[in-house]
Amino acid sequence: MTVPVVLMGLGEIGRLIGRSALSVPELEIVAAVDKTPDLVGRPLGSVLGAAAPDVRVTNVLDEALSAAPDGVVLQATGSRLEKVVEDVERCLRAHLSVVSTCEELAFPWVRHEKLAERLDRLAQKRNVSVLGTGVNPGFVLDRLVATCAQVCGRIERVVGTRVVDASRRRQSLQRKIGAGLSRQDFEKAVEEGIIGHVGLMESAALAAMGVGLGCEEVDEDIEPVYAEVPQQAPWGAIRPGDVAGVRQVARAFVEHREVARLELTIALGAPDPRDEIAVEGSPPLRLLVPGGIPGDEATAWAVVHAAAMVGEHAEPGLMTVLDLPAGR
Repeated sequence: MTVPVVLMGLGEIGRLIGRSALSVPELEIVAAVDKTPDLVGRPLGSVLGAAAPDVRVTNVLDEALSAAPDGVVLQATGSRLEKVVEDVERCLRAHLSVVSTCEELAFPWVRHEKLAERLDRLAQKRNVSVLGTGVNPGFVLDRLVATCAQVCGRIERVVGTRVVDASRRRQSLQRKIGAGLSRQDFEKAVEEGIIGHVGLMESAALAAMGVGLGCEEVDEDIEPVYAEVPQQAPWGAIRPGDVAGVRQVARAFVEHREVARLELTIALGAPDPRDEIAVEGSPPLRLLVPGGIPGDEATAWAVVHAAAMVGEHAEPGLMTVLDLPAGR
């Protein structure tokens, strides 16, 4: 049985998701929706740069949803839950499940408890599912941590480290980490919520819960990473002393004890890119992925594989990646 799929959002990540979905036999793309004027009305294949079903991009969400009864919407339109929740709810009311790249939706109880409860009630009422996933949050620093814990007994704490060289990533991400800003402009942008990686606190909560330690409180710190040598961004040179990226630390606590610590560095020219997980317990465990897991492609595949499962087997309601099976 194939699952009808609606693509929502055809930016860089959305197009990757679309191309990945084309190669999964369990999924059938039946509609695509995006508000970008240059994309509306175009054949999907010309947008994705790949052979695709005879679908034209629409900017009318209800039209797209009506083409996919009992299907799944693959949403890639924003990181903040408050910005995407209206569209998510419209999908659920139309009896479609949602798999989203929205980072705050990975574990929305951290920042939006009331919204999380509302989505859970609506999804259960409509007998559909909603899930936020990707590579980070969604895999590297949370689901993979929980998987590692399967071979451990007593666990005291988990520590995760992800280092990303942003010079190899898309321009929108380089902007998002504040590359090229002064310290003053960086701090202002952090206060306005427009700089930094979204989702690290959600991952910390998921990691702590995934290893059985629970989570009562989460906090986060963010600071700039400065260029030590000249770097080149698409919009110009980054001088030594200018901001080259961000370093963030999120921590989860139980009874005021730190049970999970996640450290994320995303910067132009960041040395020694890697993903690293340390489980402090019995036996202790350390997992190292030299170079790190590729963020954009891995996010697309995480969404697509989750969609195949959600469309056929998921329980109704608001899910997390900890509810997904270990394998594909």
